[in-house]
Amino acid sequence: MREEENKRSSQSSSVRRFFKKRWVFPAIYIASAAIILTGVLWYQASSSDTDKYNYNSTDLTGKKNPPKAVEVNKPLESFKMPVAKADDAVVKMKFYDFNGKTEDQEAALVFYNNKYQPNTGIDVTVKDGESFDVVASLSGTVVRVEDDPVLGNVIEIEHDNGIVTQYQSVKDIKVKAGEQVKQGDVLAKAGQSLFNEKAGTHVHFEIRKDGVAVNPTSYFGKSLSALQESKSLNEKKSIEAPSQKTQQKLEDLEKSAEDEQSSDGQDETTNTTEKKNS
Repeated sequence: MREEENKRSSQSSSVRRFFKKRWVFPAIYIASAAIILTGVLWYQASSSDTDKYNYNSTDLTGKKNPPKAVEVNKPLESFKMPVAKADDAVVKMKFYDFNGKTEDQEAALVFYNNKYQPNTGIDVTVKDGESFDVVASLSGTVVRVEDDPVLGNVIEIEHDNGIVTQYQSVKDIKVKAGEQVKQGDVLAKAGQSLFNEKAGTHVHFEIRKDGVAVNPTSYFGKSLSALQESKSLNEKKSIEAPSQKTQQKLEDLEKSAEDEQSSDGQDETTNTTEKKNS
């Protein structure tokens, strides 16, 4: 029994001497801190959700599905003459402006079926008077291709914001309704019409905003945005309800034309009678 007690006392004294050494407790603290830090790092690594997602690049631009490039700085198209060679173009008859000068208004009247009618567009020819390529003034969608013996066939192209361009007095038509055309594409050849026989070989060109004809020459070189709503409404009011003075002028011109025809008829009758009597 004493031997066991001596051994125990000897062991306890050894432990006490061990813990009395200066380096023991700092070593224990460092070891404990290392164990705790290792455990924390392992826990964070095992519980992290970042491995649930695949962050590898699978579809970089220019690889599998490259996104469509959007041209944000694309310039707006401007209205152009409906003639392939604009330098050779001649405006045979101008647009009838209800607010224009008297001489300009008279020059913009079309005489058809014994009546004077305001020209709702411009009639374009070329210097040599021959037929020429009629081209799209602006990119758009062909919405109408119609055979019309009076107007000389019609092509209508739709653009943005209720704007359409119309081409009359054409032949050898190259497009169909529903087709997309670009500015400068050949639509047809210039022809003739019964409505304005005096213009000869020409193309009658119109620009319309919400169904209202506007002066094409005022918008050549300008974009669609130049057609303002207020401008269209003012022109619509003028066209639908011309002034009393303008209406009287048209009636006077028609009466004058009828009198001339009647006078010509009487002269022919007189000449025929004189020939018979002689």
